[in-house]
Formats: sequence, structure tokens, C-alpha cells
Amino acid sequence: MSELRSFPYLGDYIDGAWVKPDRPDGEFVDTSPADLKDEIMRLEYRYDHVAAATRAAKEAFREWSVLPAEARFAALRRLKEVYQSMEAQVAEAIARETGKPLWEATGEAKNLSNKIDITIGHSVKLVEEQKVSEALPGVDGFVRFRPRGVMAVLGPFNFPAHLPNGHIVPALATGNTVVFKPSEVTPATGQLMAQMFEKARFPKGVFNLVQGVGETGKRLCADENVDGVLFTGSYETGLKIKQATMEHHWKILALEMGGKNATIVWDDADLNKALYETVQGSFLSAGQRCSGTSRIILHRSIAEAFTEKFYETAKKLTIGYWKDNPFMGPLINADAVEKYFRFQEIAQREGCERLMRGKALDLDRKGYYVTPSICLVNEFREDSIYQKSEIFGPNVAIYTVDSFDEALRINDSTGFGLSMAVFSKNRGLYEQALEVSKVGLLNWNRTTNGSSSRLPFGGRGKSGNDRPSAHYAVYYTTVPVASLEDTTPFDTKGMPPGMNFEPLK
Repeated sequence: MSELRSFPYLGDYIDGAWVKPDRPDGEFVDTSPADLKDEIMRLEYRYDHVAAATRAAKEAFREWSVLPAEARFAALRRLKEVYQSMEAQVAEAIARETGKPLWEATGEAKNLSNKIDITIGHSVKLVEEQKVSEALPGVDGFVRFRPRGVMAVLGPFNFPAHLPNGHIVPALATGNTVVFKPSEVTPATGQLMAQMFEKARFPKGVFNLVQGVGETGKRLCADENVDGVLFTGSYETGLKIKQATMEHHWKILALEMGGKNATIVWDDADLNKALYETVQGSFLSAGQRCSGTSRIILHRSIAEAFTEKFYETAKKLTIGYWKDNPFMGPLINADAVEKYFRFQEIAQREGCERLMRGKALDLDRKGYYVTPSICLVNEFREDSIYQKSEIFGPNVAIYTVDSFDEALRINDSTGFGLSMAVFSKNRGLYEQALEVSKVGLLNWNRTTNGSSSRLPFGGRGKSGNDRPSAHYAVYYTTVPVASLEDTTPFDTKGMPPGMNFEPLK
């Protein structure tokens, strides 16, 4: 492990060069949530760098979009080699900036190269040319998928490399160019990604990086040169992106906006498996996962035993500094801590019983460390603020029900619809959930957390806008172009009445 050091701020990466603001519009400091004395990077930003980056991407699109696919894939394979050579460095940056344990950050760093393999070897097959014989009598039809143009990618803090990479790689593979804005709390990881693209020798302007704050992202979304906005983050920010692009009807928006995910554990479930999977689903990444489990719905007959064991296990989870490889690190910042405590108070005011109180931890390294919390919901209320809100912290609400229909009604009550899990040996119950539940991911005997890049990933309602990422990302990075190709000689027999067309002699 290398010694911790500050990252030298290189500036924005525009048109194949690093550019620092000559007259910055603002500045900020990137500090680790795991150790407030660990200053990672000091940054300056300039708003007009956004326009410079989108112009560079638009110009680069002219050549990148018409390259043979194999030429683009060759560039991505070079990037894969760079990703693999820098895994340890990327993992350390992720761990420092997010506070997540090193073992978890290392898994994220390894996923970067895996995404390239899956995209090239699996996903691009979805957008291969399709021939439709006799689309019209005597005329064949074709569907060809063309790149859209300049894709703006706005990254989240919780997976600052993996999630933007999940947009960037499919966009580039299908012929688009990219302007990437990292979260303002994970800028060093974003800078490292740009350095890796530079090291992989991508053509100028194909990949660009702009650093900044919320206003920077707003300007990027609203830029006239941007043809699509690919976003992972909160519902509130996704809504602002929608509003910022209301007059730009041509822009594709792929918005993944969090969840309030439920796990149903039924009376015939393998309780040990359900407990293990649900503890992980609830508290991995300190609950800062869009697919994390924030509600557990239990059949009354197993509720007492499950809840007691769940509570005992949650109390034993290790919490600490990322280098020590605990189970759980800190929350991302002071605002997240304040929200976490505020919603525990809201839960109590609304009649929930506090089984385990989340509290701040005073560790050797000062950071935003908190313990898990568990609330027992004595009454399901569709108007409850606590029961409907995404907290994005290690809090879980436990419900007790008598019927599966009641469990499904609770699941669909929040307006979110990302992920859901059912633990039962009865496949019929799982299939019933598949038929009626308004979610984009439904797992059987497995946690809500995690996903496969070989499957679509996206939510419904407040969780997304019906443009799933992962395997399906190639659909929103392309436009299907239909063609009718008529190779038959001209025939006068098909002329309509009254045309009186005389062929050339």
C-alpha cells in the first residue's frame, strides 16, 4: 500500500490536454470522510470549461463515430489494460474519497475492466444490424443502430468509478463521445479515470473531464452540444436534470435515481440465508447504495426470531477506517449524518419503535462514522414521511404482516421502484411478486443489493425513467435507423391512377 498523499490537481481534461482555470469561478477542498485530516485534493473550476469540453467532444464525434467498431474496441481493450495495471491506485482513491473499506473499493476497481469485456463480448450484440426480409413486398428492411453524439455522464459519489464507467464504456463502444463530470466529493477518482483514458491513448476529444459543483452539472446538461445525459444519483437531482433539459426534446435522458427497496421474508424461507443476505443488503457501504435494503417485511410467524437475530448481527458489525478493512465505513459527509439522525427522529414521531438507535462514533480518526439503526414499524402508513423517504444510510425499517398481498402492497407504497427481494421456497409467491410489483429488479432468495452487468439495471417510478443501464446501456447510447432497400428495376405496373408518368426514353 502506498503512503497517503495529496493528489496534485491537474485541471480539466479537454480535447486531449489538461487545462487549469486561469480565472476560476470557484474552488473547493476534497477531504476524506474517513479521516477529516486527510486532505486529498484542492480544486478550482471554471464554468466555461463545460462549453469547451462539449465542443471538443462534438468535433471528435465526426471521426470516432464512423470508425469501424473493431477500432473502437481496440481502444477500449487498451483502456482495460490500463485499468488492470492501476487497480490498486484506483481502489485506494475510492476508499479515501468515499470511506468505504478497501476490500469493497478493490472490488469496484476490478469491475472497471470487467465492464469492457461484457460490453464488447455481450452487450453490443443487442445493437447489431438486423435484416427484415420482405419488410414490404419485394423490399428488404434493415435496422442499424447509430451513435447519438455527445454524452454527458454525471457520476455519483458512492461508486465513483464503477457507475460512471457503466455509462462511459457503452457510449464509447457504440461510437459516442463523452464529457464526464464526477461528483464534487469524489474528484480525485474522476481525475484518475481521465488519466487512464489519456494513458490508453484515446483520440483527442473522445473522452473529456470537467470538475465542479452542482452549477457545473446543470450547465453541462443544458449545453446545446450535448445529445444525451446519463446520470446516477438521487431522485431530487434527477428531477433537476429533467427540468434543465425541458426545452431540449432531442436529448436522451437515462436517469437512475435511487430506491426504497424492500425484502420480503416468508414463513418457509431459509432463515439463515435470509438473515445473512439481508444484513449485507441493509448495511453494506453504510447503507449508501441505491439498491440497498431499507425495508424488511416479515411473516408474523418468523418475525420475532428473525428480528432478534438481525439485531444481534447488526450490533456486531465492525465500523472503522478503510485501511483496517472493517465491514462498514463512514457516511459521505456531515449533511448525510444530519439526515440520518433526522429521519430516526421522524420515525419515532410517526410511531415507530426504535429497536437500535444509530449514533455517531468517536474513533481515533475523526470522520462521519455512525452505527446502524433499526426501526420497528407498528403501523403501515402510506402518508408516512419516514416510510416513503430514501435515507441513504444504515437504517432499516421492519414490518410484520400476515398475508403476502399485504407485503406486496407495502412494497409498492413509496413511489420508488428499483429493487426487491423475496425469500421463500415457494416459487409461486416469487412469481406473484413478478406479476404485480412495480420494480426493475426482483431477486429470489438473494439480497436486493448488487447486480449483473449481463442484465439490465434500472428502476420504475421515482427510481428511473425506463432506460435501464448495465447490459441495456447500448440501447440509450444509440438510435435505431430503419432503411428500406429496393434493388428491383423500375416497374410501371404499380403506378396509382391519374399519375400519367412517362418514363425516360
